[in-house]
Amino acid sequence: MKIIVLAIAAALALPSTASAREFCGKLENHYGPYDYRTEKGKLPIVDGAHFTEEVEAGIRGATDELGGDLDYTLRAFPNHHRALATLSRVALRDKVVMIPKTKWPVECYFLRAQRLAPNDAVVYNLYGAYLSSKGQRDEALAQYKEAIRFDPDNAMFNYNIGLAYLKKNDYEKALYHAHKAYDQRYPLPGLKNQLIKAGKWKDKPAEETPAENKPVEETPAG
Repeated sequence: MKIIVLAIAAALALPSTASAREFCGKLENHYGPYDYRTEKGKLPIVDGAHFTEEVEAGIRGATDELGGDLDYTLRAFPNHHRALATLSRVALRDKVVMIPKTKWPVECYFLRAQRLAPNDAVVYNLYGAYLSSKGQRDEALAQYKEAIRFDPDNAMFNYNIGLAYLKKNDYEKALYHAHKAYDQRYPLPGLKNQLIKAGKWKDKPAEETPAENKPVEETPAG
């Protein structure tokens, strides 16, 4: 098992995605693969049997060991947001890169999700959070950038990428994304507090409409 994991990790590190795809398996599945965002009608048959509340909480499996049910769910719906979140959370909790009874390391499931749905911003954000928790700052930032590219105004994505820039001491970008997150009333104060602690927080200047851009009142005809 250890040798297999190391081989896959090496493939994932390669610039080309061809080797990663070879190790991470084909997407074709006996049920699916389906896009989690657009094929909700097919979800109940999978979630009802394999992604129960206890599976999502990372407590125990439903029809198999926990990893077996997560694997089934993510083969049917590779970009199943909640299942990906559980997968990464359990792996971090148990300090493993590959959960028992899954077919691939955690990163493979994110790569498979991106292959199925390359414009799914949530997948990039979840992957970034997983990599950040492992201390892979540059890799996490790259994923967050993709999430922002597909959903630039998302408050959570802006908050997360703001934290990523803060860890790299890029305060200007961290502040920019903090403002975007808090403009939408993002509830967590951590990013702002850390910028304050670093002496880099600045309130966003009030935006005023230039006189030349203000709507011109039309004179009624007649």
